[in-house]
Amino acid sequence: AVAIAFAREGADVAINYLPEEQEDGEVTGELIGAAGRTAALIPLDIRSKEACVEVVDHTVDELGGLDIVVNNAAYQMAIKGLADLSEENLVRTFTTNVFATFWITQAALSHLRPGASIINTTSIQGYDPATGLMPYAATKAALVSFTQSLSRELAPTGVRVNSVAPGPIWTPLIPATMPADKVNDFGQGVPLGRAGQPAELAATYVFLASDDGSYITGENLGVTGGGLTA
Repeated sequence: AVAIAFAREGADVAINYLPEEQEDGEVTGELIGAAGRTAALIPLDIRSKEACVEVVDHTVDELGGLDIVVNNAAYQMAIKGLADLSEENLVRTFTTNVFATFWITQAALSHLRPGASIINTTSIQGYDPATGLMPYAATKAALVSFTQSLSRELAPTGVRVNSVAPGPIWTPLIPATMPADKVNDFGQGVPLGRAGQPAELAATYVFLASDDGSYITGENLGVTGGGLTA
């Protein structure tokens, strides 16, 4: 949804996804093309620094530059409690959600010029964590801090750094990683009483990257159906 929104506002878009998600990547690429823009498709698992550097290099080579970085890739798997947390789950969650964000952003820095924008995806879980999503929530809290500290570092360069904090949003991640009983009432606990749709997030990313957001940096903007992110 975010990739399509950027394309409809005139951006060429590179999208990264797991190799096994090729069909979904191609569908998204077709929608970007239907908006009259170029889509660079990059099927790579970003759980290594080398892959993250390759994502940035491929983007610059194919699109001719880099103005906006959206860090959105994430992994979560529900657990019963801390005693149930496996080392594999913990390492995969932090590598995908935190390390890859650091590595991709680090690789992108030399390409970004004044007016460029970095937008990280945090979560309401970073502020109001569920016990069953403990490692995921911890990564999202880390990304809030990363956003704020990096925004201060890059402000003198004219590069803005912000984040979007979704609340309960319907994505394939939900039924794939949560117990069935949790899926059935997913999103009903927020004041608006329902889960949001990905399209309801998309304009937030575009706004933060646009000239309309030119005086916003270091901000974590919640799209949560009324759930608090501060």
